[in-house]
Amino acid sequence: MKIVRTDRELEMHVVDARLREMGATLVKLPDGVSEQTLIQEIADADLLLMCYTKISRKVIESAPRLKAIIKYGVGIDAIDIVAARERGIPVVNIPDYAEETVAEGAFALMIGLAKQFKPIQNAMQQSGWVWPEPKWLANDLAGKTLGLVGVGRIGSSMARMANAFRMRVVGYDPFAASMPAERFDDLGEMLQECDFVSIHCVLNDSTRGLIGESELSRMKPSAFLINVSRGEIVDEIALLQALKTKQIAGAALDVYGQEPLARDGHPLAALYAMDNVIVWPHLTFYTREAMQRLEEETLARCMEAIEGRALLVKSNDPRLRAQSTGVAFEPTR
Repeated sequence: MKIVRTDRELEMHVVDARLREMGATLVKLPDGVSEQTLIQEIADADLLLMCYTKISRKVIESAPRLKAIIKYGVGIDAIDIVAARERGIPVVNIPDYAEETVAEGAFALMIGLAKQFKPIQNAMQQSGWVWPEPKWLANDLAGKTLGLVGVGRIGSSMARMANAFRMRVVGYDPFAASMPAERFDDLGEMLQECDFVSIHCVLNDSTRGLIGESELSRMKPSAFLINVSRGEIVDEIALLQALKTKQIAGAALDVYGQEPLARDGHPLAALYAMDNVIVWPHLTFYTREAMQRLEEETLARCMEAIEGRALLVKSNDPRLRAQSTGVAFEPTR
C-alpha cells in the first residue's frame, strides 16, 4: 500500500511510524508542493492524508487507486469534495480534536488585545519599564459584549469561557438550531453591539468574504476582531485599511488567506508593525493534548480505510454528510 501525506512540516510521528510498521510505503510531501508533483505521487497511491494542500479535481482524477482522503484537521475547503464524491472516494476530517484548544487560543488572543499585551511587552523590551499613563490603559472583559460569528463546537466553547468572565455573549449563525448565546439573525446588527468579535465559522461559498468593508464599518471604533478560523472569511485588504484608519481598535489573527504570513512581499506585511494587532502563526490548535487526539483519530480513520471499512464521519458539515459511499455517520450533535 502506498500512502501520500502532504504538509509534512506538521509532524505526525505516531501516525507515520504506525503506517510504516504496517508495511505501507509512506511518501511525505512539503507544504506548497506543486500540483504536478502531487499528481505524480498520487497516481499509484491508495490513501491520501492532507492538512492544508489544495486537492483539486485534477489531482483527484489522477488517482485511480485512491481509497480515501483524510484531512488531519478540521477545514475541508481545500478539497474538491464534489470531485471526490463523483469518484466514490470518501473524505473525512478530524473535527473535534481541538475544539476546546482553539477556543482557548481565541480567548487568550482576546485577553491579549484587551490588556494591551503586545505594545506593553514591546515597551518593556525596549525601555525596561513603563509607568501607568493613558496610552497603556487596558480594558476589562467583564460587562463587555462578545459577538460570535459561527456558534458550532468551537464557538460554543468560546461562549462558555466568556460567560465565566461575566461577558454578554451574542451570536450569528444561520445554521445553528440552538446556541449558548443571544441569537442575532442580522450580522450587521450584531456587530454594532460588540466590543469583541470572534470568528468561528467554516469557510465555504457563503462565508468567503463574510466580514467585508460594510461589516467592518458597522463595528464600534473601540471594538476588536479575532479570527482563528480561516483568513478568507474576512476581506483582509478591507481589514488592513480599517486598522490603518483606526476604524476598529485592533485585531488578533491566527489565519490568513495567504500562508505563511511574511514580513516582506506579503499583502498583509504591514500588520507586523501595528501595536494594535497580534499576529499568530496558525498555531492556536497546537498543544500536546490536541496533537495526541489528532494522531489517534487520524490513525483510526486510516485503519478504517486500510481494512476496507466505512470511514466514520464525525463532522456535521453538510458537504461531508452528503456522501453516500464508503462512510458511516456519527449522530449529529
